[in-house]
Amino acid sequence: MTKIYDVIIIGGGPAGLAAAEAAYNNGAKDVLILERDQTLGGILNQCIHNGFGLHYFKEELSGPEYAGRFIELVNKTNVEVQTDTMVLDITPEREIHAVNGQKGYQILKSRSIVLCMGCRERTRGAISIPGTRPAGVFTAGAAQRYVNIEGYQVGKRVVILGSGDIGLIMARRMTLEGAKVLACVEVMPYSGGLTRNIVQCLHDFNIPLYLSHTVTKIEGEGRVERVTVQEVDANRNPIPGTEMIFDCDTLLLSVGLIPENELTRAAGIQIDRRTNGPVVYENMETSMPGVFAAGNVVHVHDLVDYVTAEAQKAGAAAAKYAIAGEPEPSRHITVKNGNAVTYTVPSCIRMENIDKSAEILFRVNRVCGASVIQVMSGETRIAGFKRERLAPGEMEKIILPRVLLDKAGEEITIAIEEA
Repeated sequence: MTKIYDVIIIGGGPAGLAAAEAAYNNGAKDVLILERDQTLGGILNQCIHNGFGLHYFKEELSGPEYAGRFIELVNKTNVEVQTDTMVLDITPEREIHAVNGQKGYQILKSRSIVLCMGCRERTRGAISIPGTRPAGVFTAGAAQRYVNIEGYQVGKRVVILGSGDIGLIMARRMTLEGAKVLACVEVMPYSGGLTRNIVQCLHDFNIPLYLSHTVTKIEGEGRVERVTVQEVDANRNPIPGTEMIFDCDTLLLSVGLIPENELTRAAGIQIDRRTNGPVVYENMETSMPGVFAAGNVVHVHDLVDYVTAEAQKAGAAAAKYAIAGEPEPSRHITVKNGNAVTYTVPSCIRMENIDKSAEILFRVNRVCGASVIQVMSGETRIAGFKRERLAPGEMEKIILPRVLLDKAGEEITIAIEEA
């Protein structure tokens, strides 16, 4: 007979590891992780800087150390692992088509599935920078892998486009490796990274940050020789006469991350256009019954600790589904984003799965000073949360008690009201 797993997790990075451990500890007996790389750990293996684990482990760890903690926890269970395995398809019957060198083509059956494929970087082609096509243009993550895992120095004179966390961290990393980082350039009027990374990776090394600027031309024969940087207006159009020329041999791109959702789309799972990840309910279940998702495949996180918490929720829910099946439906509450809010996760709350409270994660679309996070049901405010500052680079979290949700109508809206 074909073996039927309780839970299969696609992806063995921080989300996949946390989901597997949680699924096993919540009663799932047959759990399998499928990972396309040769080792577990995902992107954390190349993140050798510290700053991980402050929330979850209450201590500062490097990326490999954080991953190692969860690999040890998974190794203490009976969770199966298949590395070097590429998943090709997911069916509504929760069959997974996968292939690897040892077992060949496999059709694996599972009672529930957790999607933990992570995210990928936008490339030069996605943002259409004019100019020639020389060597020396890398995404920041690719450069990080070359330097930290492969042992290659990618350049000596570097310009970084984008101030996301990976770009900021690579500004410091390249400096420590002996390169000269000439500038970090950001098209928005604010940085897309965490404040601590701006301070520790740019200010501490006297690397200038040009806000409301972008790269408008790349030049070079064989290798990058120079890039042109211009100031942009409120519509992000370059302003003539503001050109700056940087003589460099390397351009790193940190211009955004996209949830890795080719499998999700191919399976027919509903995608949230705000996040480019799947639409999820309060327990991280997608629009396909029994298929859950967590981590950067849903929405891009700023801290791995939040990825872990979200994946543990998804793993526990997947185990519950495998054991008990889908609960009887009850009242649903749709969650919408209002003023200054880009998106919310989840998109819908099913009250049958809410015991004491529901957690809502979201990001703002601009920098806000002292503000109140308003939770509205129609014209009625059901909750308010004060914040001293809100920024797009830092994810926000609020917790709504069930007693408040019971008072809400069919929809609630999360909005920002500045003081």
